[in-house]
Amino acid sequence: MGDLPTNIVPVFPAEIKIRLQHSEKTVTITRRQLPLTPAYAFTDYRAQGQTIDCVIVDLGRPPTGKLTPFNAYVALSRSSGRDTIRLLREFDEQLFTTAPSEALEAEDRRLEWLNGETRKRDNYY
Repeated sequence: MGDLPTNIVPVFPAEIKIRLQHSEKTVTITRRQLPLTPAYAFTDYRAQGQTIDCVIVDLGRPPTGKLTPFNAYVALSRSSGRDTIRLLREFDEQLFTTAPSEALEAEDRRLEWLNGETRKRDNYY
């Protein structure tokens, strides 16, 4: 199936035949269904603060917007342990080696300054 786009996952029906003997007659039943497991998906924002038993995380490039290290951290830290988390596909390792943005560093400096001002005002050192 190499001609499918990378964002398409084919699902094929599974079939099983069961033979039943009833009186003097044999009946064959064919069961056919799609092998799907019920689940649900939500964003990293929705997952914040939750611990989820089993997690499948997609760190691939989203179709719109961008994925930040913060998004990835939230998604990866929602499971109850490394044995209960799986990655859906490969991801760009630069996601975890990118330096913080200038805006983030400026906000950290601003918050640190406010913390110092609050401590001075309240005589708390």
